[in-house]
Amino acid sequence: MTDPAALSAAHEAFLSTGALPPGIRPLVAASWRRSARSGVDPDVPQPDVSMSDADLGTYRARHPLASAMPVVRDLLVAGLAGESAVVAMTDDSGRILWVEGSARVRDDVGRIGFVEGAVWREERVGTNAPGTALATGRPVQVLGAEHFTRPVQSFNCAAAPVRDLRTGRVLGVLDVTGGHVAASGLVLSLVRASVAAVERELAERSERSERSATGHGPFAPRLDVLGVSNGVLRAAPGAAAGWPAPGTSATAPDGGTHAAPSGRLSLRHSEILLLLAASPRGLGADELAVLLHPGELSDVTVRAEVSRLRRAVGPLLGGSRPYRLGAPLRTDLDTVRDLLAAGDVHAALTAYPGPVLPRSVAPGVERLRDELSAEVRGAVLASGDVGALGRWLASDEGADDHAAWRRLGALAAPGTPAAARARARLALLDRSLR
Repeated sequence: MTDPAALSAAHEAFLSTGALPPGIRPLVAASWRRSARSGVDPDVPQPDVSMSDADLGTYRARHPLASAMPVVRDLLVAGLAGESAVVAMTDDSGRILWVEGSARVRDDVGRIGFVEGAVWREERVGTNAPGTALATGRPVQVLGAEHFTRPVQSFNCAAAPVRDLRTGRVLGVLDVTGGHVAASGLVLSLVRASVAAVERELAERSERSERSATGHGPFAPRLDVLGVSNGVLRAAPGAAAGWPAPGTSATAPDGGTHAAPSGRLSLRHSEILLLLAASPRGLGADELAVLLHPGELSDVTVRAEVSRLRRAVGPLLGGSRPYRLGAPLRTDLDTVRDLLAAGDVHAALTAYPGPVLPRSVAPGVERLRDELSAEVRGAVLASGDVGALGRWLASDEGADDHAAWRRLGALAAPGTPAAARARARLALLDRSLR
């Protein structure tokens, strides 16, 4: 349905009866239903604007997407110069970090709360391109009366998620909002092309940073185990095209032989590689057995598992007395810890999508999981950063963190939505403990 009058009538009918007239795009229909279930007021968008200008400035400066904004300005902001549109970048929670472009349109969207620091998730403001892109994980375009709240229906918008190419995790959303220009298919194509350029820039920066930190160069494989059921072994982003098939090996320019990335590993192989990466001195079969199984595990079983792992990763696995790695291996735990050591809590939270191998019951993995979770939590609480606290509390691990909610309540300005949210959650947690 593209006729504005018919679309507006369909929107009013949905608000009145809950029925969806034929012709509404499935993406829009699903978003309207989510918005209605969230209790969004169709007359008053209510973005969360509790973050202070000072906190926003600090948050933006430390956010991983800050380094990609020159790319956005060159490709998208400059490309839309003179058009009735603004370009916005959000974080992974829907908080708008930057709004740039037409001064007139910035004033117009500012009247509906589309401003830097505001959170434009669907559950706050209903159907909108940035919020719906976050909800669906894909590029979207929302036109006029397809927006759930009436004050937003004067605008069109096109947005696409920005992802970490290594992990697939969403870092934020790039959006164009404005008049007729934002309704064109060309603008959505420009947004997607700009996102691809941003993702490449972030991947290259990450590769350079890790190469500098480890001195291992692009041929050092990486093991990702955070927030995933099974580990993923991969080469550094810039070297992936140069690797042979999974399970084979390659000779790097330094003359060394390194294991090729093997893609997704079994849970047991993920556990073994992680434990060996955490134990540079090596582990005997008996030590591995204790770290891998809460009960009894025979040395024979351990040797069989390691033999199968060796066939998958080749020379990445070194000697057997004790078992140890035969080549450098970096894990995403290392990345998080490096960022915490540098004092960059926001970047550490971005690099920490979830706990270490959450399905694992191996005692050694559980210890690594608990240690890293405690380190991240401790850094967040010590930071005194409202934005970092909000991100921790929005995670599964932090949702019921009583101390973190207390800290947010103490730091948030009185009368702000953040302060009210902290009070309400603390009351709920206190009731659950009675």
